[in-house]
Amino acid sequence: VNNDFNGATQEGVGYYQCTIRNGERCSVAKAYLAPARSNPNLTVVCHANVSKILIHNGVATGIEYVINGKTHTASAKREVLLCAGAIHSPQILMLSGIGDRAQLEQFNIPVHVDLPGVGENLQEHVDACVLVSSKKRDGFTLRPTSLAKLVPHIFNYMRKRKGKLASTITEAGAFLKSSPELVRPDIQMHMVPLLFDDCGRDLKLLWNHGYSLHVCVLRPESKGSVRLKSADWRDAPLIDFNFFSDPEGKDKKVLLDGLRVARNILAAPAFSSYDGGELHPGSTVMSDDELFAKAKERLGLVYHPVGTCKMGQDALAVVDSELKVHGIAQLRVVDASIMPRLVSGNTNAPTIAIAEKAADLILQSSL
Repeated sequence: VNNDFNGATQEGVGYYQCTIRNGERCSVAKAYLAPARSNPNLTVVCHANVSKILIHNGVATGIEYVINGKTHTASAKREVLLCAGAIHSPQILMLSGIGDRAQLEQFNIPVHVDLPGVGENLQEHVDACVLVSSKKRDGFTLRPTSLAKLVPHIFNYMRKRKGKLASTITEAGAFLKSSPELVRPDIQMHMVPLLFDDCGRDLKLLWNHGYSLHVCVLRPESKGSVRLKSADWRDAPLIDFNFFSDPEGKDKKVLLDGLRVARNILAAPAFSSYDGGELHPGSTVMSDDELFAKAKERLGLVYHPVGTCKMGQDALAVVDSELKVHGIAQLRVVDASIMPRLVSGNTNAPTIAIAEKAADLILQSSL
């Protein structure tokens, strides 16, 4: 048992620490934006899409954005801060002429600075799981009888902000070693009291009673990319996570070993009164090839994309240690895309820390 995954050691099983306050998720909008909404130096523009960053003589001077088909501009006296995430930050940089020269010239985008690392180095927590049918009916399903059982919990939550609905359904989990000789955990697990897989797209699965143990590869070696589909900002970028592409096959081994750890956990006596049989991958699936093939049928991700505007000084680096874009003045990237490597856990809190650090750097530079 580990009562603090963020403490002295990460390994163990326990409850996740969540950004929840008074029974409600405390998003960064609630924690940071809402208290500042009345500030005279803050303007929030909604339903806007940034089409490009305006650059003049190697200096970021503002942005161009579109609302309901009409183009607007916003000028920057000091800096432009790009915080569009690991998917859209590299897309906006490329549309603005910052990126790999060959790709930009392919779409006739004028090149301001040749940075081949923009959009490269994409990393994500690949996710697979073991699904087990439940003999009991105390989990969660989309059946009317199951939903009806939530009614008293809804009233409890509405009145007191307490009870089952005051926390996340992925309350419990673990950071474990896929193999005993490892120094630190390389898999993360999420236990949920329902049949949830394939990122929740299988609604028929959610109709049945069961539980799931998810396994994700904490420190993947495989790297993907985000690239332009066209020079039109309205076209979504081409996203290739490139899972399991590492030449030594380390990610595949970690996932398979992790699934076997999950199976061992679910075969423990504590689950005997619940265990109605393994639904996926299936009790007859045993070999590495069979297990990997079944895992890929329902492979998911954990919404932790990072790395596409990585910090550093190497050939693929996009920003420096102060988050400033190489070769362009007055432009910083402040989001998970600047992480050189994927962190060994969820990315929400580290991304908030990146923003806090950026705020400190900006304040120091303005003194």
